[in-house]
Amino acid sequence: MIYLLVAWAFLKIGLFAIGGGLVTVPFLFDLAEQYGWFNNQELTDIIAIAGSLPGPVGINMAAYAGFYAANLGGGILAPLCEALPSMLIIYIIVRLLNKWHENKYVQMVLNGIKPAVLALILFAAGAVAKEISFNAISVALFVFFISAMHFYNKNAVVYIILSACIGIVLKI
Repeated sequence: MIYLLVAWAFLKIGLFAIGGGLVTVPFLFDLAEQYGWFNNQELTDIIAIAGSLPGPVGINMAAYAGFYAANLGGGILAPLCEALPSMLIIYIIVRLLNKWHENKYVQMVLNGIKPAVLALILFAAGAVAKEISFNAISVALFVFFISAMHFYNKNAVVYIILSACIGIVLKI
C-alpha cells in the first residue's frame, strides 16, 4: 500500500512541478504534513544533499524522500514516478510544438506559467529559510565561499565538497 501512495504522490508532483527541481519543495512540505514520512528538518537535509549531488535536484529529492517513505523500493519508485509525467508531456509537446509553436494562444499559456513558477520557487526558498539555523559561523562561511568563488575560478564541486566537509566537522 505504501508503494501505491508513494507512486501516486510523486506522479502528482511530477505533473505539477513545472519549472525545475526546486518547485517540488512546496509539494514535499505538503507530503511531510500529510503523511509524516519525514519531518521539516529531514526535508531540509534532503534539499541540501540533493542540491549537492550531481543530477537533477528534483529527482534527487524524490529519491531521498521516497527512501524516507518506503526504504529502497520507495527510493527507486519516487524518482521514476516524478519523471514519468514530464517525459510524457515533453513527448507530446515535441510532437505538437512544431505545428503550433507560433500560435499566440500557446505563447500566452507559456508566458502565463512563468509567474506561477516564480511563486513556487519563492515559496520554496522561504520554507527552506525558516528551517535553516543561521549563526555567525555559517554566515561567515557563506561569505567566505561566495568570495572564494568570485576571486578563485575553481570548479563549483570543489566549493561544494569543502563546504560540506566543514559543515559536517563543525556540525552546522
